[in-house]
Amino acid sequence: MKLRTTGLTLALTCLTLVMTACNGQKEAEIPVPTPQSVLDAMRLANDHFMNKWPDPGQGIDYPSRNRVYESNLWTRAVYYEGLLELYNLDPEERYMDYMVRWGESHDWGLRGGDDPVRVRNADNQCAGQAYIELAYRLGRPEYMHDIKAAIDGMMATDKIDDWTWIDAVQMAMPIFAMLGVVEDDSRYFDRAHEMYMHTKNVEGGGLYNAEDGLWWRDKDFVPPYTEPNGEDCYWSRGNGWVIMAMARMLYILPDEVEYRAEYRQMLKDMSEALVKVQREDGLWNVSLHDPDHYGGKELSGTAMFVYGMAYGVNHGILDRATYEPVIYKAWNGMVNDCLHPDGFLGYVQGTGKEPAEAQPVTYDREPDFDDYALGAFLCAGSEVYRMLE
Repeated sequence: MKLRTTGLTLALTCLTLVMTACNGQKEAEIPVPTPQSVLDAMRLANDHFMNKWPDPGQGIDYPSRNRVYESNLWTRAVYYEGLLELYNLDPEERYMDYMVRWGESHDWGLRGGDDPVRVRNADNQCAGQAYIELAYRLGRPEYMHDIKAAIDGMMATDKIDDWTWIDAVQMAMPIFAMLGVVEDDSRYFDRAHEMYMHTKNVEGGGLYNAEDGLWWRDKDFVPPYTEPNGEDCYWSRGNGWVIMAMARMLYILPDEVEYRAEYRQMLKDMSEALVKVQREDGLWNVSLHDPDHYGGKELSGTAMFVYGMAYGVNHGILDRATYEPVIYKAWNGMVNDCLHPDGFLGYVQGTGKEPAEAQPVTYDREPDFDDYALGAFLCAGSEVYRMLE
């Protein structure tokens, strides 16, 4: 296959990893990226976005729905998680200024902030992850006032069934962990775990299938629902949200918290399941168990899988020899086949909840929102960079 070149392809080293099949024969040679090439790819993609959106508080025009979305919605919030990761590696003041201006443009508030029902929604809480991180880094506790009030409102009730879709595990669960650390209050850890276990084992009969090591997106996709080939429907990005959340929880939670064992095992089990369905080009399909149902490479889920697996390798959860080839193959695929010379990211499925939505997914087509996949890409790059260091 001829690789699409962006200039970054040439930055790959001549070093290779050899993937060996069970019979001991050489299967493929995987080029190993350099730390600099990874950072260059992250900078290129991020600069494209920042140049497109010079005002971080600007509303997001959505013509097909005849409305403008506030820029503190979940899609943009995930981008700032990624920008914080890029800032950790490349602490340019313009990144921090961009993040602070974004928060200030919303008075550090949540989408739907005047409505107690809306601020209980995980999607509308997601911006709180960046708010809390910036409050902690900059010594500005007022940045986290609204997100803390929203979570404390949930803590004041016994309701634990809010996360009825698996995306919510990533949107909100790390916020509880962050508040538990900042406030030195383990009750936040307890409540996050209760809500997670409800989603895993109770919601819709349980949204996690231990047999396959993957998650159904919500109760609408629990069997008897199947894909056209008769397999269970495991949506790529939905599972990406979960493995990303596991990595973030393990990063945030103190070592002594007992729930770490559950999240560590989930990251391992999901990684093992995902390796089995990786495409030859390194990416993953939108439908993990039916490659012919809207088949084709997709970046957002792939980036989240790379982030989770690379975190696992970097922290001794996953075997380096087993997962390095998987991770580098996926990263190379994203850079060579998806990253345009100007930094635009192709092969991104737009917003939705299943493989059939926001199709077709192509190299040139712009998704409805151009931010959450970039956030995942930056998170993935940060952990790949650390692997290479």
